[in-house]
Amino acid sequence: MNRTAPQPIQQNPDIRFLGKMLGDVIRAYGGEKLFRQTEYIRAASVDRHRGLGGPVDTGLEALNLDDTIAFVRGFMLFSLLANLAEDRQTNLKENGATLAEAVARLKAEGIEPSTVGQLLGESLIVPVLTAHPTEVRRKSMIDHKNRIAALMRMRDAGVEVTEAGDQVDNAIYRQIALLWQTRPLRREKLVVADEIENARAYMEDVFLVALPKLYARWERDLGQRPPSFLRLGSWIGGDRDGNPFVNADTLKNALTRGAATVLGHYLEAVHQLGAEISISSELAIVPQAVLDLADASGDNAASRSDEPYRRALSGIYARLDATFRGIAGESPPRPARLHGDAYATPEAFRRDLVTLASALASAGEGTLASGSALGRLIRTVETFGFHLATLDLRQNSDVHERVVGELLRNAAVEADYAGLNEDARVALLCSELGNNRPLVGAASELGEESTHELAIIHAAAQAHETFGSAAITTYIISKTTSLSDLLEVYILLKEAGLYRISSDGTPHAPIMVAPLFETIGDLEAAPAIMSAFFALPGMHTLARARGHQEVMIGYSDSNKDGGYLTSTWGLQQASLALAPVFAAAGVTMQLFHGRGGAVGRGGGSAFGAIQAQPRGTVNGRIRITEQGEVIAAKYGTVDNAVANLETIAAATLLASLEPDPLPAADAKRFAGAMDELSATAFAAYRGLVYETDGFTTFFRQMTPISEIATLKIGSRPSSRAKSQRIEDLRAIPWVFSWAQARVMLPGWYGAGHALSSFKDKGLIRAMAQSWPFFQTILSNMEMVLAKSDMEIAAHYAELVEDRALARGLFGQIHSGWNCAHDELLAATGQSALLEASPALNNSIRLRMPYIEPLNHLQIELMKRHRAGEGDARIGDGIQLTINAIATALRNSG
Repeated sequence: MNRTAPQPIQQNPDIRFLGKMLGDVIRAYGGEKLFRQTEYIRAASVDRHRGLGGPVDTGLEALNLDDTIAFVRGFMLFSLLANLAEDRQTNLKENGATLAEAVARLKAEGIEPSTVGQLLGESLIVPVLTAHPTEVRRKSMIDHKNRIAALMRMRDAGVEVTEAGDQVDNAIYRQIALLWQTRPLRREKLVVADEIENARAYMEDVFLVALPKLYARWERDLGQRPPSFLRLGSWIGGDRDGNPFVNADTLKNALTRGAATVLGHYLEAVHQLGAEISISSELAIVPQAVLDLADASGDNAASRSDEPYRRALSGIYARLDATFRGIAGESPPRPARLHGDAYATPEAFRRDLVTLASALASAGEGTLASGSALGRLIRTVETFGFHLATLDLRQNSDVHERVVGELLRNAAVEADYAGLNEDARVALLCSELGNNRPLVGAASELGEESTHELAIIHAAAQAHETFGSAAITTYIISKTTSLSDLLEVYILLKEAGLYRISSDGTPHAPIMVAPLFETIGDLEAAPAIMSAFFALPGMHTLARARGHQEVMIGYSDSNKDGGYLTSTWGLQQASLALAPVFAAAGVTMQLFHGRGGAVGRGGGSAFGAIQAQPRGTVNGRIRITEQGEVIAAKYGTVDNAVANLETIAAATLLASLEPDPLPAADAKRFAGAMDELSATAFAAYRGLVYETDGFTTFFRQMTPISEIATLKIGSRPSSRAKSQRIEDLRAIPWVFSWAQARVMLPGWYGAGHALSSFKDKGLIRAMAQSWPFFQTILSNMEMVLAKSDMEIAAHYAELVEDRALARGLFGQIHSGWNCAHDELLAATGQSALLEASPALNNSIRLRMPYIEPLNHLQIELMKRHRAGEGDARIGDGIQLTINAIATALRNSG
């Protein structure tokens, strides 16, 4: 809701082109009446947003239920196509976000490429895919969108006819027509196997192609071959926190499907190499190592007797075939003609490929070995192994406490573990970790929860045997509040041999236990907990042997707990306070950022967010969660994935090596200001959300939180416990609900109070001008304010039954929004929101006229639904509006 005269919208020509095609499709398949209704509503809404004329008929009242559903689908598809068009706009990409640009920038600052190379040799950058339920669209819809994107690239290149002989424009029209006739809503709730398969499709279609492509370019840009520092991670199938449907079977399924995918990719690549590398020993000198591989292959075909590379590849293919059968438990799509022994490790497979590459490099000028399919395959093996994506385990600390308590009780070690104080717990756990004796015996009878948890631990041990140790490397502990929370997991790992003591007393554990600090209090306690952790000789030994220790910091729950400003500052301060703890221990700190798509869950520009991290806290090592609609937006196509992965890599490089842009004196006074701002914002946020009587009722009646719960977009429940309390509600539906109602409260509330009460306005302006961290805070908040709309939100507030409660609470929220809006403009020196970001401003303003009618229809449908009307079309309509609004807002969850 921007209160100054807006600048004209500069429309992307792709949006105009695709929008016209969509209109033609609606006319052809929905009929002239629907087309005219849609066009009237669109034009009226656009005119209102442009400030043309007085009150006009919106056209919404003329829609019956069937018309409403069809209209919402049309506006949803426009937003989908607008997103596609914007993703293609190069001017929306961030400057300096390539590795080559980052290296050039560092060199200009006196940091030599050799220093960059040394850092990359020790780096680890991992986007971690999660199944957090924020993607409302079916994959069928996303697939059609991606096909349109591919056709648009052909159109850009001047191609008029596809390989299949279709006119490109006709093919685009056909895909839009298919989109129009594709059901946008899921009829069945996703189960974990569905989530595994959806993620696996992205891994196969995008990541397996994008990462080798990136590495090939980086080799050219850097003038050297960097190690595979950018890899892929996943939580899907291993994240049990609050999801009772994740178990040992889903863990095995996730790993097996991933392995079958990557091994199938290798088989196809080796097959293609066999077709390509037709070198004859009669025309080229072939090194003995290749001849040995050829002789060991079992390929004695006379037609290939003089083609040792092909024979060697036949043997490699046969060994891969055996590996595939052993891991996947089935035959590959193209079974080998020969028999071979399975590869024990990915490294053994890689060695055979390197033998061939080295031989090719020894002839001529090495042209056949450089930049080739063989080189890309070697890189792929180094990056993905036999597991495809490293799978994390995650569970809540409360579960671990109960399970360990039962194990100790059954083993007659401690009857009341829960009754012990923290010091006694740590002493007991350290004693148990000093030996290899399991707590569970053959005669042990355990409860359902303990049996379930131990089955997963044993499945992880089996995964190490089957897929290699890179398949599972980290166990995340949600709700970490004490040192004993970390030790309890090592007790569980010991039961499956994943923690053991060698004969000289040295501990070994191939899986790292990592705490997740989520609430404001947890973040403040993190340095003390990690200091105590490193003070234990066994834990310090494990971390030093590994070389690094991970700490995960949670954006979502800290925001829900303390509000946007306090959460962001708390995360920054925790990172800074942890750095000296790790330095004193001689262990590299690896931070895992649990970010979502919305600003209220850590979303916003990854490039800016990573660069704004405190100096000394990145060190070339970072993991970041990617989930829901963010996966489709950032990694839906190979081109998008390449751009976004490189952005993360470039930002990590800069954050690790660039000097702090702030002088020490400024850093100190800015931090003092942030402490005051955070305290004021925290009090305002907590006062509204947790200390105001009736707020929970107000939230649940004003927003579509109960309707969102009916969406079939994820396997896990929306709350951690069966309760109406906001404390028990997951952060995703909390943020999602406020976004639908156009309030976006988690992304700004409290900040206006803090900025307005801060007396030194000059200091605020100085922070906004010269401190990247504060600039990122304001930039993300500005985007959220621009997407919110208090006039529309006021209509949602009318859904609250207690009118006095609604007036009071919405009045506080509206006042807070006005305050945040005005203070942000004063801090940044702008006269309107996004004045300094014209491309983003244009993007948001373009879609606002398409969102407003959806909001009004959603409110009307919610009224009818809550009044008890039983027409199934009402429920479908609500779900469609949720889908459409989320698509238009892009990062709403």
